[in-house]
Amino acid sequence: MTLARNFPFFSILLCLVGSVLTSVLKPKAARALTVIISGVVLVLSAFTLRYALAMDAAEPFMMGHFPAPWGNELRIGRLEALMATGISGVLFVTLLAGFYHMPAFVSDKKLGLYCIMVDLALGAILVMLYTNDLFTAYVFIEIMTIASCALVIVRQNGHTLVAATRYMIMNLLASGLVLLGISMLYGITGHLLMEPLGRSVRQIYETGQYMEPLTVVIALITAGLAIKSAMFPFHAWAPDTYAFAPPMSSAILSGLIGKAYIFLLIKFIFRVIGLDIIVASHIDSILFACGVTGMIIGSVMAISQRDIRRMVAYSSVSQIGYIYMGLGMGTEVGVAAALFQMLAHAAAKSLLFLSTNELTSVSGDRKRFHYLHGAGYRNPVAGVVFTVGAMSLVGIPFTGGFVAKLYLATAGMPLGGWVRALVLVALAVSTLLNAVYYLHTVVSIYRRAPAEIDYPPSHRVPRHAAAALLISMLMTVYLGIGSGPIMRVIESGLKMFA
Repeated sequence: MTLARNFPFFSILLCLVGSVLTSVLKPKAARALTVIISGVVLVLSAFTLRYALAMDAAEPFMMGHFPAPWGNELRIGRLEALMATGISGVLFVTLLAGFYHMPAFVSDKKLGLYCIMVDLALGAILVMLYTNDLFTAYVFIEIMTIASCALVIVRQNGHTLVAATRYMIMNLLASGLVLLGISMLYGITGHLLMEPLGRSVRQIYETGQYMEPLTVVIALITAGLAIKSAMFPFHAWAPDTYAFAPPMSSAILSGLIGKAYIFLLIKFIFRVIGLDIIVASHIDSILFACGVTGMIIGSVMAISQRDIRRMVAYSSVSQIGYIYMGLGMGTEVGVAAALFQMLAHAAAKSLLFLSTNELTSVSGDRKRFHYLHGAGYRNPVAGVVFTVGAMSLVGIPFTGGFVAKLYLATAGMPLGGWVRALVLVALAVSTLLNAVYYLHTVVSIYRRAPAEIDYPPSHRVPRHAAAALLISMLMTVYLGIGSGPIMRVIESGLKMFA
């Protein structure tokens, strides 16, 4: 057996063991161990990707070599390995760049708990990427929910407590919908592994038996995962959660955790139900409508904000809309474009939340745009990094966001008629709105600072944190100029999915 086949299992086990070890370590050691774990997972994921690229088809991996229903099964494919590499890479640089300012938000007594939750969140993400079992996915959805809520509530003030409560309520509702859907699906098929499920669902579709329960199952699981990923109109919990959580938590929640739920939804669509059945049930049309609406409404709400944190938070709602518009096109090309948008948004959003905290820190912890004037000069690294991240989400050439929008537009062209026109118009309008609030923010941080406002002395970002921010910025640029190989892996991975 090739050793690389074991790396996904090793990565998951490492996160779970690490979460236990960090519980007994001192804060500094716990923080170091968490960064090391994310770095090791990145290396293992990269080797797994290299192994997957040499395969002609995806491979199952039975943990402990026990078949279902006694054992558990992972699935190693190109798409899973690519997303694991991208997500673990973004998390690694996020931890390097964000941990140094965590004492301002988290006491030493709680830093160990925070590290435990980061390890659990990474482990849950990897399970959702690699698992071949729907119920295992649900178990780690619950672990992810608990870890995510802890990442928010660890900063205890009034706004954060309210945001965390709303987050927990909405996510528990979504978990209930997913569990109910999985239970009904098991009831009509008798399976939980995705391959047997896919065959049983195909048989149900061809015979017409149990079609009504199957449609309900599709609706329940899709709605549950859409709520968890903040798809419009289920996004109400997201802006406050992202705005009032510690900046590193916001980067992890918006940039990474939401993507794991969407990836699980894509696995459900392709490997359990089938894209043709999704199209026949018109679920794709609902996702498309919600995606397009979210692209516009999220941007309009972002423009109306006067707090930079809430502006960046509402921007996430808009960017998630791009992903769901791609999924809602009901074609493999559209889903491939949505997957690339997931990577581009993950890289850029981490930049924005972390650099926003740096800009507000050198502005006396003030968040309104009027007080941010000159912040780009008071902290040059944060100013440059924020600018590049903003350019990516606007869709300026040579950035990941530009290429993602280009792929979405290309995917919309074969649709024809009013759908093609709606895709192009929505992309154009949303891009214009993105430019209004992001370029306004970039101009604000480089405007002359008001003489009557006293600002704290400028402080240097630690070298390792500055290097991590710059590496993350280069990742965003690479997605813009080196997108070809990545897109080829996504397209071939989707064919393995189907």
